[in-house]
Amino acid sequence: MTGGSNTILRLVSAAALAAALTACAAVDKEATSAHTAVPVTTPKPPPPNPAEIAANELGFVPVLMYHQITANPAGEYDQTPAEFRDELERLYREGYRPVTAARYISGDLDLPAGTHPVVLTFDDSTGSQLAFTDTGAVAPDSAAGILAEFGARYPDFGPVATFYVNNEPFGGDPRALPWLVANGHEIGAHTADHANLASLDADGVQRELVQNVRAVTTAAPGVAVRTMALPLGVYPRDHTLATVGSWDGTPYRFDAVMLVGANPAPAPYGAVDPGGVPRIRSGRGAVPFDSAYWLDWLAANPDQRYTADGDPARISFTSQRATELDARWLDRANPY
Repeated sequence: MTGGSNTILRLVSAAALAAALTACAAVDKEATSAHTAVPVTTPKPPPPNPAEIAANELGFVPVLMYHQITANPAGEYDQTPAEFRDELERLYREGYRPVTAARYISGDLDLPAGTHPVVLTFDDSTGSQLAFTDTGAVAPDSAAGILAEFGARYPDFGPVATFYVNNEPFGGDPRALPWLVANGHEIGAHTADHANLASLDADGVQRELVQNVRAVTTAAPGVAVRTMALPLGVYPRDHTLATVGSWDGTPYRFDAVMLVGANPAPAPYGAVDPGGVPRIRSGRGAVPFDSAYWLDWLAANPDQRYTADGDPARISFTSQRATELDARWLDRANPY
């Protein structure tokens, strides 16, 4: 019995060892496969023929200008939250996709084929544009809150905007500028004290802009302030100081200067003047040639509207418009 028991034990041990080795080999094989497996990716389809979608990347771009988003509008440039939501719905329905002012002026317009860029801009950095609830959430009826909610409902909209701020923006809440940056928005300059720049001497103009840029970069370290909006739409007496200057050892240079109202902006690849980019005032129908007027006009004249070709490496347009392309962009020209 003892010899038989030993034989059985040896057989059992050998079987157990073989099973263990087989299991280890399976685990090793599985681990090796996990490390060497090549991920399966679906290739991105090529963009469509520009002619088939009437691509026009030399067309007009609406740059919309907002002030207060409030339940009790006090000025002709203000909207209620419901009106702002309605305008966003219209933009989305008609194929517009937001880009920041900095992306617009730099020509960084990587948009889906057949869509149109729109620039949403907010002046004066008021609490109606960005505020926080007692729980720390963004106020749902503020401009920023409405944009965030709209983007959650329509993820392909990309709800980014450019906020032109003064010093102590949004009531001086230290959470505000970092929140804008974290959510993909652009922060632009609007002078320290919302100054009438024409009333200041050259030193005063540069002081207003440098102090404004310093305040932004202190509150949101690492941010580059790339565009500015003229308070009241008024240039300094020396127009160049709206774009470039320095004060107290700190220089500034803006890629674009935004005007107040009037008409859509030229394409960034065409006859745009970075020192004076037109904006469209958005109000409650009290402003002549407001956003509703121009969106109607662009819808009725689709050949005049910027329509993306879906390929950021090229600039597509009809051959008849070839002379409108600025020479800086000739290497990306794609006439058809």
